[in-house]
Amino acid sequence: MSHQQSPNPAETYEQYFGRTISAPWTQVLLEYAAPQFGERVLDVACGTGSVARQVAPLVGAAGKVVALDINPAMLAVARALPAPSGAPIAWLEGNAINLDLPDNAFELVLCQQGLQFFPDRAAALREMRQVLIDGGRVVISVWQALHRHPVYEALFQATARHLGTTIGTVDVPFALWNAEELRTLLSDAGFQRIAITPRSLTIHLPAPERFVQLTVLGAATSLPAVVHLDAAARSALVEAVTSETQAVAQRYRDGDTITFPMSTHIAVAFK
Repeated sequence: MSHQQSPNPAETYEQYFGRTISAPWTQVLLEYAAPQFGERVLDVACGTGSVARQVAPLVGAAGKVVALDINPAMLAVARALPAPSGAPIAWLEGNAINLDLPDNAFELVLCQQGLQFFPDRAAALREMRQVLIDGGRVVISVWQALHRHPVYEALFQATARHLGTTIGTVDVPFALWNAEELRTLLSDAGFQRIAITPRSLTIHLPAPERFVQLTVLGAATSLPAVVHLDAAARSALVEAVTSETQAVAQRYRDGDTITFPMSTHIAVAFK
């Protein structure tokens, strides 16, 4: 990756995290989803489109892929990337807690690392179930607990201190770590045959010396505590957090990469 990094958080997310974290985890998600040729698929909280782009060839030209996100900047990046083979992708700006899509319109709903960010997770899951056909399935991934991810734990703790806020306002990506809470949410939404599986992958990120800077900038796509900072405040935050977490980050440096394990829960459930 070039050191001339775009200041656009959505572009940063795709260039640094989309290819190194989202893409390999999408492959794992799709192992459990097992998309079939001709299926209609909804990708909720699609971000810059890793899941949508990887599922499109699997369902083929006879299938359909709808990718929805609330963030227009992320969608703009997704639309600008080369289209994959297979099903065309319809990129929609929309809200997961009010999908505004037809009932019984999809065989498969996917949501990679999105559910924990929704202000009303129960409503979002009810919406996902509503758009599925009878017997359709939802496949969801959420990160396991923050303490399982010591690099991010140090980074988020430092970020919270420098923002003068609680860890709960910045560790949102890891907020739905409890598998039984996830199971209860799915069950209460009416899903059946719920299976939740833990999975881990080793992640390799380039430019380790810029990991903190790019993580904070990438967080500006989704974390309320960071989204509204102006450029000067964000720069000051990056400098402070980088200084405080340098030792932890260096512990995971492996040559030209920073390498560490990440762990998720993957849930499969049926309507």
